[in-house]
Amino acid sequence: MGTVSVIGLGTMARSIATRALAAGNTVELIGRDPAKAAALAASLGGDVTTGTLGQPPLGDIVILALPYDSSLKVVGEYGDSLRGKVLVDICNPFNRTTLTDLVTPDGSSAAQQIAEAAPGGAHVVKAFNTLFASSIDAGEAHGRPVDVFIAGDDADARKAVSEFVESLGLRPLDTGELKMARWLEGLGLLLLGQARRTENYSLTVNILG
Repeated sequence: MGTVSVIGLGTMARSIATRALAAGNTVELIGRDPAKAAALAASLGGDVTTGTLGQPPLGDIVILALPYDSSLKVVGEYGDSLRGKVLVDICNPFNRTTLTDLVTPDGSSAAQQIAEAAPGGAHVVKAFNTLFASSIDAGEAHGRPVDVFIAGDDADARKAVSEFVESLGLRPLDTGELKMARWLEGLGLLLLGQARRTENYSLTVNILG
């Protein structure tokens, strides 16, 4: 196992970090509020460190557990220090008022925009955006590991993220190139709408067979 850097301090960051620690990884937590990062690290226990936003992250895999706008901004702030890293984008760029529209340009996705903002040599992979934190915590649905859909242009980066997902006890499903992220983000929006309507945030999409 290695070191995984998680940028963000919300519920998704907590859930992914918890599973990463259980799998034997060292986890670096990074956020704008150092006190909040330290508190989260203390609550998780295990092999956790905290980093400073903008300083080179320790992990080869860097999870952007951030909203859409923040992800683009943070990638810009890090600049060349992300070169050679695998960036895992988990966001869903939806209209927070209507919950019926994506706010990215037609034909594009948050992941593709993040890839454009990232330095050369950094590889963006879309993953985890079709899951709620409670689904990651549970790790399974109806006796089957939760499915994590993955998209990215670099095959080695997709493989690295797939292996990481498997280490968490979840099932990676490779959907192909990063252009597929547009459809994964649409699926994330669909799930959010259903969760809001039913007040059920344990909804997941699993492929049977």
